[in-house]
Amino acid sequence: MAGRFVAMLAVARQNKAARLTAVRLATALAVASASACTTGDVFSLQPAVDVGNQTAAVPEVPQYSGMQRLVPSNPYMTQAAYPRMDEPMPPEEQMPAGEIDCRNELKRLGVVYTDVAPIHEGQCGIDYPVKVSAVGSVEMKPAATLTCNMAATFAAWTKNELVPAARWRYFSGVRTIHQGSSYSCRNIAGEGVLSEHGKGNALDVMSIELNNGDDIDVRKPGLFAFRTRGFLNNVRADGCQYFTTVLGPGYNYDHRNHFHFDIKNRKNGYRACR
Repeated sequence: MAGRFVAMLAVARQNKAARLTAVRLATALAVASASACTTGDVFSLQPAVDVGNQTAAVPEVPQYSGMQRLVPSNPYMTQAAYPRMDEPMPPEEQMPAGEIDCRNELKRLGVVYTDVAPIHEGQCGIDYPVKVSAVGSVEMKPAATLTCNMAATFAAWTKNELVPAARWRYFSGVRTIHQGSSYSCRNIAGEGVLSEHGKGNALDVMSIELNNGDDIDVRKPGLFAFRTRGFLNNVRADGCQYFTTVLGPGYNYDHRNHFHFDIKNRKNGYRACR
């Protein structure tokens, strides 16, 4: 009887050991399964978490199929979401001597400019355009795309006439010239003749901002605006010494709000100042 009891006790101990072994095996398998978990499994949790040194996958930024389209207002505005950068001009070694000399004059006058790629639009265009952003300390807003000759002529007028006139009339320097049109491929209004804007030889000035905060609108001043009228008369008269065309308020309706300056080449040196 005693031997039988001992045998039964041995069997019970073996069964208990087997159960313990089974529990340990199941626990080990669970731990192994958890450690083999992928980042995809982790990312599917709410909220996503990191495990160890692995990082949850980052979703790709969606690619927009379309963006706002802009209508170009100058030759460097594309119909993309933003205006493209101006294409750089080839090295100066490829320019004619006259263009190189003109750029030396721009530097002498303190003009801040960049060379940009040639513009060719049908009958319009500029072979060697420059984009002027300032004349000395006087900003040009927005930057004006012009031929080098027009840029140099405008810079000389700005330094020699406009700035001194502002100091004399307003006791202030000029901060900014606000222009409304530089290069633009178009004909003269009401005529079939190419505008000087289409050659890069023209610039329209809308207002002149002074360092003292005054913003002088080019439109015809009021009856008792004596100082403004005198200043604008200087602008018009002095411009005729530099440009071959100066048109402004009082000439016609199209020029009611700006001064148009250009260097059109006419026979016998004729100048149109009105």
